Amino acid sequence: MDQFATSIGLMLLLIAMMYFLMIRPQKKKEREIQAMRNNLMVGDEVVTIGGICGKIVKTREETVIIQVGADKIKFEIMRWGISRVVESTTRPASAKKARPVDDDDDDEIVEVKKMPRKMKKARDLDDADAAANEADNADSTDEENEK
Repeated sequence: MDQFATSIGLMLLLIAMMYFLMIRPQKKKEREIQAMRNNLMVGDEVVTIGGICGKIVKTREETVIIQVGADKIKFEIMRWGISRVVESTTRPASAKKARPVDDDDDDEIVEVKKMPRKMKKARDLDDADAAANEADNADSTDEENEK
């Protein structure tokens, strides 16, 4: 009888260990993924289970419409097809981002509007062109001063 109780106790201990080491963490992970899928918002950058990266442009109850690529192709996928959120939007799309100023007064905040990536590249190119034009103008004024 003593051996029977010991074997039952070991079996129950093994089942409890399996629950705490395997089943419980899996259920916790499933809950987190479900919460992530329920909290998808317009503007979130996501990756699908197929590896497609895109930006959410519209959400529905069971589906989301994502925009993909430079041609801005839109297609509808099921919410369960979202693998992960790469960049989450926690504010409305029209909100401005606040950033502290780097001078001595740290209490002051400057409103900065977030620019799209393409606009940043174009702005950087414009800055480089402006710097080149200034250098050309400086060379031409030096030449005029020599005459």
